[in-house]
Amino acid sequence: MTEKPVQAAFTLVLAALLLTACTGTGEPASQKSPSARTAPSVRIAPSVRTIAFQLYTHCGIGEARIGSTYFEAETPLSDDSAGPPEGWDNPYQSGRMTLTSATRAVFTDDAGHEVVFRARPGAKAFEVICQ
Repeated sequence: MTEKPVQAAFTLVLAALLLTACTGTGEPASQKSPSARTAPSVRIAPSVRTIAFQLYTHCGIGEARIGSTYFEAETPLSDDSAGPPEGWDNPYQSGRMTLTSATRAVFTDDAGHEVVFRARPGAKAFEVICQ
């Protein structure tokens, strides 16, 4: 899988989040019309993006990289020997990753699995490297 579509999707999510923070007109308050000062601000919900995703499962389900952001599972999953739990493919599980925000992603697949991931701010690599 190439990183370009993943990076593009992640960039779109970040752009949507940044746009939600922009509610002013850029004019000083003294130059705004009375209606502009009293009008409620409008917040746009960030776009949810879903992408095809190959989740690495060989050493259990614990981390994922989406674009250049590293995520960790809220509830890591593994079998007794640090491999994927029963019912998961090894070394990858095909599915979908839904970016619900810049810091939250949810992996789902046709087998009914669901894993919630949270971004690790400042991470530059996976925490666990397995062979």
